[in-house]
Amino acid sequence: MADNIIKTKSFNFALRIIKLFQFLKDDKKEYVLSKQLLRSGTAIGALIRESEQAESKKDFIHKLAIAQKEANETDYWLELLFQSNYLNENQFQSIKSDIVEINKILASIIITSKQKLNTT
Repeated sequence: MADNIIKTKSFNFALRIIKLFQFLKDDKKEYVLSKQLLRSGTAIGALIRESEQAESKKDFIHKLAIAQKEANETDYWLELLFQSNYLNENQFQSIKSDIVEINKILASIIITSKQKLNTT
């Protein structure tokens, strides 16, 4: 059985977010933005996991659409942390590439799922 790419990538991303949260909290003494980042960044994978147990194709699409919204929010918090100098360029670019990739994969799955739903 093939690996579920989005499931794996979102889980690994959540682990990175947890480590980044710990760094921001312990080293940078930043508590508010980092908590928002932790919440949205870990919600992505949780929603993807939840979509595996969707009650219908529409429910599956809906859960992934919420995961995509959380990914967009996570991207916002990362940008804010970078622009406010809590993250340096290397830290930001490293994790930014991950969230961009996750967003692209989610968009592709949602589009494909909607197309399949409309043809059945």
